[in-house]
Amino acid sequence: MTGKRLGPQDRREQIIVSAAKVFENKSYADVSMTELAKAAGVGRPLLNHYFGSKRDLYLDVVRRFVFIPELAVERLPRSASAEKRIGAVIDRWLDVAGRHRGLWMSTVMSDDLRRDPEMDQILHDADSVAAQRMMDALELHPGGEDAATVHAAIVAYGGLAKAASKQWLVTGLLEREQVHTLLVVSLLAIVRDVIPTLATDNGATTTSR
Repeated sequence: MTGKRLGPQDRREQIIVSAAKVFENKSYADVSMTELAKAAGVGRPLLNHYFGSKRDLYLDVVRRFVFIPELAVERLPRSASAEKRIGAVIDRWLDVAGRHRGLWMSTVMSDDLRRDPEMDQILHDADSVAAQRMMDALELHPGGEDAATVHAAIVAYGGLAKAASKQWLVTGLLEREQVHTLLVVSLLAIVRDVIPTLATDNGATTTSR
């Protein structure tokens, strides 16, 4: 059965969204292209036309899931304090992780995916973009050699965010609000105390009202 007539971009988007729901509840190995086509309401030939293979579609689903959109930062009120800005970004992270727990576990927290060079590159790029989004949210724009240092420090913080989220979603040892507090307070300390120590010049600036 085919769905309603959509333009190429809308159809592609529809397929990615429906595929994400399938991968949310099943492992990659247990999902077939026929099942993905049925979930999207399209024929198998059309699915192959847009994505070629199950792997291609899965990679697009992962890209959509792990990258923080620029719009998430643009919507932050510029008058807000650093703590509120961090809190808003962390809230979005936890919302996505909680709403898509299955997909989060099979992508962000999967060591197996890191053994796949293409998938590892996607996750590496996502970590880098997430760090840049947080720097933008904090209006943290270091100059010179400090730019790479500060970016690396925020990427390292991302590792803490993943580990803390695991303690909420997997072990249940932390509640969501506890994770939120841990991540906000930790990043504030990194921005206010650690980054100035790491910086080699006065280029690192942030809004910390």
